[in-house]
Amino acid sequence: MEMFQPDFMQRAFLAAVLVGITAPSIGIYLVQRRQALMGDGIGHVALTGVGLGFLFQANPMWTAVLVCVLGAVVMELVRARGNQRGDIALAMLFYGGMAGGKLLVSMSSQSGAGSLESYLWGSILFVSPGDLVVIAVLAAVVVAVTVGLRRQLFAVCQDEEFARVTGLPVRVLNLLLAVMAAVTVTVAMRVVGLLLVSALMVVPVAAAQQLTRSFAATQAAAIGVGVLTALFGVGTSYQADLPSGPTIVFLAILVFALFSAVAAPLARRRHRASAEHGPAVCDVALPGPAAEGSAVGDPTAGSSAAGPGTAAGGGAVLEGTGPVRAPAGATVDAAPPGESLSSRGLAQ
Repeated sequence: MEMFQPDFMQRAFLAAVLVGITAPSIGIYLVQRRQALMGDGIGHVALTGVGLGFLFQANPMWTAVLVCVLGAVVMELVRARGNQRGDIALAMLFYGGMAGGKLLVSMSSQSGAGSLESYLWGSILFVSPGDLVVIAVLAAVVVAVTVGLRRQLFAVCQDEEFARVTGLPVRVLNLLLAVMAAVTVTVAMRVVGLLLVSALMVVPVAAAQQLTRSFAATQAAAIGVGVLTALFGVGTSYQADLPSGPTIVFLAILVFALFSAVAAPLARRRHRASAEHGPAVCDVALPGPAAEGSAVGDPTAGSSAAGPGTAAGGGAVLEGTGPVRAPAGATVDAAPPGESLSSRGLAQ
């Protein structure tokens, strides 16, 4: 309990919890759209924001937020255009951000190597009360957006064309996602460091995907992995006198390796179970006006007198499929009246 007594350690643990929640919350969308390294690029740009804070004697977290948001918007616009030279433009942006940050830090009066090192690799000693307030405010914004707009953001990350056809503001959502990624980099840079923040966005999500089978479960499990690794990483960093960022990321990679080892036998067990029971499908009658009260999958519901493709109560039967058997004891999750079965997939 000794390590919980110093004030700086209490602030470090609180910041670790906030970072552990925020980074996987946005990271799952980046992984979904195959932009796992986006956080790394934003981290390079954030170094210029840190340098501006040092140069003008301002809080580097606020200046980093402004520069990161601007860089993320430019990155998203370049990606949306699909220009062949877009990768060159992004490379210039990333490396220019790192070079500009180092130059600005060298020009400032706070040009000590220790100060810059704490932003690059993270340090539990430098989380001030003001930093904790900024981290808490920004983390609340990121979590509110990523959880409140979960369905819309998932639709955009899964298939932009489908999301556009359904009427979603795809460009606005893409820009919002890029801005939230930029804010997350700023939230995590004190604890994890600018060079490793992308790992905490991606590795917990990759670990959770080994054991979960739905988007919501993956998001919840990734947040759990992020919080636990951040807490244990900060504690280990204090006990062993190690930098917090590399310690947290190394623990996250160990969790990924453990989950991967457990996932293989679980997958084999599921495969054997499905092979024993055979294909599990069932006859489903779509509810019609007069089919109220009839059981779904009732073999007596259909009638040849009602005509092909209809059930006795007026409900349409899926044509082209033979009778299908569900395993013993299995239940059929029927959609309530007015809701199709396929419309429920996104919510899950």
